[in-house]
Amino acid sequence: MQIKSVLKEAYKKRQPWSRKGNFGKLLVVGGSKTYTGAPSIVGLAAMKSGCDLVYIEAPQRAADVSASFSPNLITCPLKGDFLTNKHFKEIQKISSDAVVFGNGLGEKSGGLCKLMWKIKKPCVIDGDALKCLPPKLGKNFVLTPHAGEFSIITGRKTPVNLESRKTLVKEYAKRLNCTILLKGHVDIISDGSDVSLNKTGNPYMTKGGTGDVLAGICGAILARGIQPYKAACAAAYISGAAGDLAVKKYGESLLATDVIEEIKNVINR
Repeated sequence: MQIKSVLKEAYKKRQPWSRKGNFGKLLVVGGSKTYTGAPSIVGLAAMKSGCDLVYIEAPQRAADVSASFSPNLITCPLKGDFLTNKHFKEIQKISSDAVVFGNGLGEKSGGLCKLMWKIKKPCVIDGDALKCLPPKLGKNFVLTPHAGEFSIITGRKTPVNLESRKTLVKEYAKRLNCTILLKGHVDIISDGSDVSLNKTGNPYMTKGGTGDVLAGICGAILARGIQPYKAACAAAYISGAAGDLAVKKYGESLLATDVIEEIKNVINR
């Protein structure tokens, strides 16, 4: 995968007559009473990646956190401490070009997951939503598991050997009929046919929230109309490269929000 060509496709020169929404509207569905910050990180990463509008559908407490965290995020609070199937109708009302689902969701939202698999929009699946996947998804879905989450998906221990990892990611991307981005010291991306590797990133990106940053970047690129496999490859590169810039400044003190602040220096260079 030629990342430069994908970035050029995603970040075309804006025309003078461009208007709000032309460069993507993203819906973030996630958060819970316990994990209140994840939707905010996803949303801000998406906006720093060029997305025009980000809507956050989350339980009241998580939505309130997002609203107080940044006035750039449009929050839609839902009743309860966790998202359930009862919230699906409200979620469907938001007009968007792509969806990010699962970040900070908690493990009490299995009923909602079963309904979310029906959506036809490009969709990033992360966090606890990765634990309740159906046997088949669709080409519009991008899964972004780490090794532990991938083991839950496959029912096998994720191999350490790179070639074995590549084989397994490709196998399950084909089996699930989707794109998988397996996060690691070398990211592996496959749509079941092609396989790409990403080597940006560093060991300091183990901090909580860095996976949410990746999901937000991928969601933003999907919202621009980029094909899921290409979007996943580009997102892995941008996230890792932003982390590489951030670690030079912060080292052990690196936070997910520091990575978000470096996204501009990757996509604008």
